[in-house]
Amino acid sequence: MELSTISQVSKMFGVSTRMLRYYEQIGLLSSVKKDDYAYRMYDEATVSRLQQIIVLRKLRIPLKQIALIFADTNAKTMLDVFMQSISEIDDEITALSTMRVILNNFVDALQSILGSKTDISTKTVLLNDPTVIAALNSLSLTKINFKEERSMDELNKANDMLTRLKNVRIVQLPPFTVASYHFIGANPEETAGDVMGKFLQDISLYEIKSDARMFGFNHPNPSKDREHHGYENWVTIPDDMDVPAPIVKKRFSGGLYAVHTIKFPDFHEWENLFNWVNESDEYDADFAPEGEEIMSGCLEEHLNWVYANHLNWPENHISKQLDLLLPIKPKR
Repeated sequence: MELSTISQVSKMFGVSTRMLRYYEQIGLLSSVKKDDYAYRMYDEATVSRLQQIIVLRKLRIPLKQIALIFADTNAKTMLDVFMQSISEIDDEITALSTMRVILNNFVDALQSILGSKTDISTKTVLLNDPTVIAALNSLSLTKINFKEERSMDELNKANDMLTRLKNVRIVQLPPFTVASYHFIGANPEETAGDVMGKFLQDISLYEIKSDARMFGFNHPNPSKDREHHGYENWVTIPDDMDVPAPIVKKRFSGGLYAVHTIKFPDFHEWENLFNWVNESDEYDADFAPEGEEIMSGCLEEHLNWVYANHLNWPENHISKQLDLLLPIKPKR
């Protein structure tokens, strides 16, 4: 039986090791460990299942529904999931078709007017048809349709269209003092989080600083040239607070960031944020000179992390959301 390491599978499918570990945590994937070998290993059946998960995720099937499909071999369960998705997509197709008809009407109206004059009121085109206004008032959906018999390449292209970000926020982070912990080794995100979480509970940080925030970043990034990657956690603390080893006190100078919110573990959306900045007419990326060594200065803010730690990690009460923060500067 051929086995693949977690790093090999991560590179094979272009997904993060954190995502693979999360899928295992919620029971979608399983791994094995060789004797005297620390890494997770995946057999051919698990790799095949991961392929199925990726296809279903690109079809916008939620993880809970995917778990239902794998847990119940009854074809009706899968049918119900797919029929529900088709129903939602049909609504979206109707909305998009309405938008297209209305935009074509606007184009026809403008083309007929341009023959006689070049100046035109926006109101003349947009607000002169009550039927159009009624149709527009019914629209609130924004996705695109998937038609029958799409190839994987076409599915990927459709997925790329849907991942174009439209709600990126521009945020100026102020300077602040942080408690930092850095770990390089197997499962660095979990290890760093465990150490930092214990520190926060030991000092009851939330009671001292209820607005404390938690950030993290790869340090260094995963690479085929190194056995382990690392992760560094920052938690904001009062400026005059002392921290015990192995925690280190640091000062962050602040900066301007493009910010996009994701739900754990959708770290593949980093690529979407990079693309948004690259295509921006207003901003350029402002990466740190250390480059890949510290994830180019990008940050991941784990929302509600300090509060959840204070409540001893209630699974069903704190949403697993993160802000992805990419450093930017205005174009000159």
